[in-house]
Amino acid sequence: MGKSCQFYADIMAMQNEVTGSCNLVIVKFPNGETVRFVVDCGLFQEREYEELNSVLPFNAENVDFCLVTHVHVDHIGRLPYMVRNGFFRPIYSTETTCKLLPLALNDCFKVLSSVSKRKNSTPLYSEKDVERTLGLLKSCRYNETVQVHENIKVTFFNNGHLLGAALILVQISYHGYEDINLLFTGDYNNKNIFFDVNPIPPRILELRLTVVQEATYGYMNSSEITKCFRNNIIKCLNNDGTVLALVFSLGRAQEILYELKTMQEEGKLDVQIPIYFDGKLAIKYTDLYIKDGLDIKPEMRDFLPENLAFVDKVSRRSVLEDTGKKVILTTSGMGSYGPAQAYIPEYISRKNALIQFTGYTAEGTLGNRLKNAEFGEMVEVGGLIVKKKADVEYTTEFSAHAKADEMIDFLKQFSNLRLVLVNHGEIKTKKIFAERIIKEVDAKRVGLLGREYFFRVDPYGLVKTLSTKFQ
Repeated sequence: MGKSCQFYADIMAMQNEVTGSCNLVIVKFPNGETVRFVVDCGLFQEREYEELNSVLPFNAENVDFCLVTHVHVDHIGRLPYMVRNGFFRPIYSTETTCKLLPLALNDCFKVLSSVSKRKNSTPLYSEKDVERTLGLLKSCRYNETVQVHENIKVTFFNNGHLLGAALILVQISYHGYEDINLLFTGDYNNKNIFFDVNPIPPRILELRLTVVQEATYGYMNSSEITKCFRNNIIKCLNNDGTVLALVFSLGRAQEILYELKTMQEEGKLDVQIPIYFDGKLAIKYTDLYIKDGLDIKPEMRDFLPENLAFVDKVSRRSVLEDTGKKVILTTSGMGSYGPAQAYIPEYISRKNALIQFTGYTAEGTLGNRLKNAEFGEMVEVGGLIVKKKADVEYTTEFSAHAKADEMIDFLKQFSNLRLVLVNHGEIKTKKIFAERIIKEVDAKRVGLLGREYFFRVDPYGLVKTLSTKFQ
């Protein structure tokens, strides 16, 4: 055991709560060599943490490689910023993530540029930085082990959170020592309607393992989810109203389209009611779903509802002026960007309108502010002061994150858990979930990953925790 203490990995997180995912791992080998890598490098979306987007508490030039779990902006939105600051080595991700990243990063750049113009500030990075980032991508197949360093190999396993999403196993070896095995879940789900989620191979379940586990819904069991989307839609349309559904461009948008198609097929949604789909990036992703196939099951490629029209800047005005009952799907999912900025001011003050959020709304976003506003209260939307008269509803039923009981079941699969590090969740939620792990899972140690501490692990688990210098 004493010998193994010369061989360790320090793991730390750049974020305390939900968005801005970025884990830094510093590996120290017995011969004195040091290897540094990061898992994800995402944007902070909570207002109180926005200033952290321009801070990398590590030297990007010294990072030896990067691993990407999936393509959501809170996991990939600062990759070009890392490149701008000197990172020039490989970025490993799955084949599907590599296909999706050009759309995601170019859109992220446009959003950041628009925000910087409004604030009269400099964007985090340039279009050239995005191009350089994309040039560093290395495509990996699921279940194929890739040697990313002489002593480090990486394997991507599929994950139901999103097309291309992965659980990432990092195995660090050195002659004469047991391996250090790290499993990063990223944002995790055990199912997806568009593709099958394969079980983790038995050989992995038996490894001596440290797991970095997300905890977004660590306070909630899957049985506690209330399904209200369909009833909300039907109620609004029965009152000749307009449904405005806020969706995320990738994953959520396509799932809601399929849900509407299913409602039509079951006779619960009249096919004569028009459905409008607005959001340039969401439409591009949808086109990829249909034409490329990605990882999608063949029977799920036909997911578009009848009477669907794609909307652009030119046709948007006619949709807004149409007083008939209809369903509008638009981005962004949290309401703060994209076409939502045109639709929400229009419909928030209409009594027969429903504004339906279909996922998480971070602190400081428009969706979160509307959640906290009372009916009839004045709210600021896109610089306008309007009275909240529309119904504003929220649902977690389409969440791409596993709930607490499902995450506990996931952890119970592993027979030799040395350490579980809980991250990607509100601080109170991470504590709730960590306590549940202690009670229900046979794990030797459980820690809270955040900006205050990093965890030193060796082949046998936790060695010690150390305070960071970037609190």
